[in-house]
Amino acid sequence: MRVAVVGAGAIGAYMGACLQRAGADVSLIARGDNLAALRSRGVEVLSPRGGFQVAPHATDDPAEIGPVDHVILGLKAYSYASSGPLVHPLLKEDTTVIAAQNGIPWWYFHGLRGPHEGHRIETVDPGGAVSRVLPPHRAIGCVVYAATELDAPGVVRHREGTRFSIGEPDGSDSARCREFSDAMIAGGLKCPVEDDIRRDVWIKLMGNVAFNPISALTGATLAGMCRHPGVRELVAALMRETLQIAAALGCHPDIAVERRLAGAERTGEHKTSTLQDLERGKPLELAAMLTAVVELADLVGADAPTLRTVNALGDLLGQRLAPREPAPREPAPREPAPREPAPREPAVREPAGAGPNSRE
Repeated sequence: MRVAVVGAGAIGAYMGACLQRAGADVSLIARGDNLAALRSRGVEVLSPRGGFQVAPHATDDPAEIGPVDHVILGLKAYSYASSGPLVHPLLKEDTTVIAAQNGIPWWYFHGLRGPHEGHRIETVDPGGAVSRVLPPHRAIGCVVYAATELDAPGVVRHREGTRFSIGEPDGSDSARCREFSDAMIAGGLKCPVEDDIRRDVWIKLMGNVAFNPISALTGATLAGMCRHPGVRELVAALMRETLQIAAALGCHPDIAVERRLAGAERTGEHKTSTLQDLERGKPLELAAMLTAVVELADLVGADAPTLRTVNALGDLLGQRLAPREPAPREPAPREPAPREPAPREPAVREPAGAGPNSRE
């Protein structure tokens, strides 16, 4: 099995290293200091489960790799529309794309029977730009419950969680999912093939939609947010509204709000990926995690007042951080840059209607 990882950051390199350890033919696409380290020393994984080191092929040129069986996207969701030059040389007729992303995926309504089948979510697929680069029929859904960080170029610190839930958007039990799952399991990971991967999308999103924007706005850790009474209630309100939107779309995640909060609090003084990006001066990934949920609220006619308020604050923060165009020069005289879930319990239904920050 040939696998290419586009964006060999913390999660991408971790998945690639585990697959390489299992015997897959893995190539990592990276750049800069990370690429130099991968070429010279390979990937070193530091983990409480036991560290290891492997040396997959590493390059910045996908044409050097050629067509593969599976492409793992380790990029942030906002980079998907521009990923064509990195992805297209890797594709053959049946190559799959497995995006280790946070939030609502661009393929969400692909293969989903019902009134919204085939609907395009503008926030995550503006003008169809992502679908043109990453056709939804290639997508295998993936929800990441592992927490990893890059300690240094080529050095991945695995902190907790080994679960990568995958599934076909249409719910089928496919050979391509089974092949990828078997390879991941052989590499020491949990990789269940779910018959409803959207359920996992919403379970993970319950945490991302609340903790990620609030952490960026306040600088607080997971435990800090959970232990502040007012913020804890704000997080619970965001989760309840998110579950109502999921239910309106026909999905009922099997986890209660309080259980989700308790799982986040147990994670401790952990910074969300969005807060880490903010501190590093990187763009924020809030569109897929929050703005897309508000767009879905509009689609199903949900009020979602708390989600809308926090989304407005997150949008303002994003605008402040966005690179600004240089001011026009005055003319001279003649010369004018996203824990594994707890065991499922009976679905919780709101009256009206998990370590959370992994890949994160």
